[in-house]
Amino acid sequence: MAERVRVREVDDDGGRRLLRIVRRGTGPVVTWRRSQMALLSAQGMDVPKIAEVTFTSADRVRDLIHHFDADGEVTPELGEPEVVFCLAEFGPLNLQPHPGRQWAERGGERKDPDREPRPHRGATYTRPHGVRHLFAAYDLGKDQLHGHIKPRKHRTRFLEFCRYLRSLHPPQTRIAIALDSFPPHLSTKKDVRVGDRAKASNVELAYTPTNSSWLNRIEARFTALRYFALDGTDHPTHKAQGSMIRRYVSWRNGHAADKRLRTVINRASVA
Repeated sequence: MAERVRVREVDDDGGRRLLRIVRRGTGPVVTWRRSQMALLSAQGMDVPKIAEVTFTSADRVRDLIHHFDADGEVTPELGEPEVVFCLAEFGPLNLQPHPGRQWAERGGERKDPDREPRPHRGATYTRPHGVRHLFAAYDLGKDQLHGHIKPRKHRTRFLEFCRYLRSLHPPQTRIAIALDSFPPHLSTKKDVRVGDRAKASNVELAYTPTNSSWLNRIEARFTALRYFALDGTDHPTHKAQGSMIRRYVSWRNGHAADKRLRTVINRASVA
């Protein structure tokens, strides 16, 4: 029986370096994916399983392990994706009061006597307006967030959003999309559209392991979205809520280095 292939024993410093790259994105964008494979191998996952969860070939995983054993580096190689997106869905987006802090007029004895009473949060015993879902992707190289709000969350909507991401770069530029194994993200025996379109569009899909959503770096960006755009709000319509989310995405992409934003993201990234 052939000997099982896995990375050499990684010391504490090397393990922390790999984990820091996976969680916080230091170094080139493609290095993140190679670090993920090395980290999974160091944790005892075999080559076929790593290839399955990262949606790549077993030969590529073995090559990575051999190179990592030789020099301890996870640098990109020729033919690997040039652009990496982290994709996930955020929601469901309900019309309900969200706890949090916000600016408000003074109440009690110091309030303006001519001011109308502050509105109370509306009751939500029934929610006849349905829900919405945010399809979002985080561009690791440009530190930009992209998002579309949809009324449904299924495979067709997912493929529409992937087609939008593909349109952001020339067809010859190979891109990778890191995502979880939510069923609409997968090809099945009855519906092979995901795999077929990824192959035809020069796209590589990298799936995070089950119960390891923290590997997807967009999760920390969702924490910031909730903090800046939804906390302390009570939107009357989905249009108003969607407008707030779009305004936040626009502001966030123009102020990616904002101190408050980085504080929220860094806190969520190491949680």
